[in-house]
Amino acid sequence: MVFTETFPLSTKGFCDIIDVTGKVAAAVDRSGIGDGIVTVFCPGSTCSLTTIEYEPGVLSDLARVIEEIVPSNIPYEHDRRWGDGNGFSHVRAALLKPSITVPLLSSRLALGTWQQVVFLDFDNRERRREIIVQVVGE
Repeated sequence: MVFTETFPLSTKGFCDIIDVTGKVAAAVDRSGIGDGIVTVFCPGSTCSLTTIEYEPGVLSDLARVIEEIVPSNIPYEHDRRWGDGNGFSHVRAALLKPSITVPLLSSRLALGTWQQVVFLDFDNRERRREIIVQVVGE
């Protein structure tokens, strides 16, 4: 069985990190699927999904390290071509990827004790996103 649902998300950009675990778990509940996998996907070239401990220290550390790895204040070829100033956001999203897959066991996301599903928006402006949750299983 396959169940697909979307939910909207408004973001601030510039490494906005949002806990979406509750929204994903609610979609899983509505799916009626007990065992399988859950894929969460952001259809955008400047956003990513991952699992982390959603705690202020980790969020701050993650944002700092992402800025160190892919600085927002250096020239990017994308910016030269398009003039939109968000080349850094495309590179960041490419490194972290637009989706994650989590096992589903007995109708529950198989996350670690301190793990949450988080959305990261790297763009250089606010955005409205539609996140896709797809549950596959029985």
